[in-house]
Amino acid sequence: MSVLPVSVRLALWATAAYSGQLRVEDVSDRAHPDIDHVVGDLDRLSTWHDLGERAVLVALPRPGNLSGMPRGSPELIDAATDAGECVYVPSLGGALVPTFEHFGPAGDQGTQVTWTAYDCDPVPPHTLEALSLNEIELRLRQDLLEATARIDALDIKPWNAMLRSLADDLGASVWGLPSGLPRRAQSIMATAAQIGVATDLGLSIYAESQVLTSQLTEQRRRLLTDLSTIADTAMASAATVAALWMAGLRAGHHDL
Repeated sequence: MSVLPVSVRLALWATAAYSGQLRVEDVSDRAHPDIDHVVGDLDRLSTWHDLGERAVLVALPRPGNLSGMPRGSPELIDAATDAGECVYVPSLGGALVPTFEHFGPAGDQGTQVTWTAYDCDPVPPHTLEALSLNEIELRLRQDLLEATARIDALDIKPWNAMLRSLADDLGASVWGLPSGLPRRAQSIMATAAQIGVATDLGLSIYAESQVLTSQLTEQRRRLLTDLSTIADTAMASAATVAALWMAGLRAGHHDL
């Protein structure tokens, strides 16, 4: 199973299709190899392509952090924030937000993703042109150092040896992304994915088995949530740069 959000995979595979690597009709299968049933408004991918859109981009918003989100209706913002992810097209304006549902008996459950379309404003080109992998990577490193220092200052261990090993294994899993992505963007996404897996495990019931005071538990939860947001912001930014590069919209940039 991929550790990348489904919106990251959909954005990159759709952009690859727009650039001629595969048929748009095949994007859903490539982006959802671990999903049992996919429904909803994915026909928008073909519509956008037919209207001349060249790239599909991604945002991974959180409550209080709408970094990378296009300007849109309250309904779009609420849906994307609840899901923690969405894809959008920058030139035409338009977004898709996934909703996840589990079905079947315990122990044999499947997953369904429903994609819902929303309108949004086009994104000003200068906003996307300002993205820099140099700055994204530097910011990730700086924020990671600061966040881990704050966690260390609590004098607790958010991850025991078993959880740390599991995070390493999941972070190294095969993603199944389009070929030819910029190596630096892939490296940033890999780092962000591993941080995301580690924070999810650190917030899990397994990590909470440690005997901590309620105050320390809440401090740890808040710090790990902040760290997860840092990782998501870097991943979405790097994936957006990768999509723009595949679409031929990074002319003059030499930070790949």
